Amino acid sequence: MKPRAGIALTSVMVLLTLTTGMIEAVSFLVLGPVFTAVQTGNLLFLAFALTGAAALSPAAAGISCAAFAVGALFGSRFESVVDTHGRRWFAPGLIVEALLLGLGALVAWRTGVDEPDAAPTGHHFAVIALVAAAMGVRNVTTLRVRVPDVPTTLSTRALTALLSGLSPVPDTRIGSGLRHEGRRFASVGAMFAGGLLGAWLLHEAVRPAVVLLVPAALVLLLGLVFWATPRERTSEPG
Repeated sequence: MKPRAGIALTSVMVLLTLTTGMIEAVSFLVLGPVFTAVQTGNLLFLAFALTGAAALSPAAAGISCAAFAVGALFGSRFESVVDTHGRRWFAPGLIVEALLLGLGALVAWRTGVDEPDAAPTGHHFAVIALVAAAMGVRNVTTLRVRVPDVPTTLSTRALTALLSGLSPVPDTRIGSGLRHEGRRFASVGAMFAGGLLGAWLLHEAVRPAVVLLVPAALVLLLGLVFWATPRERTSEPG
């Protein structure tokens, strides 16, 4: 059972996009440079690092890719089993993601992962793995829910579609109109705002663990709200 499409679900997806920006601020500025959600960039980092490019760690990029894959496989299996039993999988998916993010924040706090090192340490790798696994689960959840124009972990297509819709002669195959453009603008804006907020908090000497804990708490709250909402108001067959 999946949540109904509408303003409420779209708003949740936009908030999830905001958290991606914050998470990647920690990943790139403290743990890496490495990505944990945007695996396209991470694959390129891995390719560059394998050629000996300076300041890039093949281990960090490889661990992120592997953990993301594990999270995606687990999330797909977990949510499919829940769905098979006729239960709502959206809220449990968010809660699992939040728990992994929270665990990553806890490891970062307990191990003192506060500053980027010349070479990432085992503590960095542990946090990378947990956060990337959470993002793997996230991507399965958002693919299953299928909210147009708001993928939550990638803004390239939303930005392209937004620019196309704003052109003098919009491409009808991409889709245009106030609803489409509103979702695309919100998606791109949320990613930027999340990255800006995360980087600003780090610049103001807020511990990376705290910056990770904010997205974890927000995702957990969203999951619990959907869990507590009556089924007939939040779900439909599919």
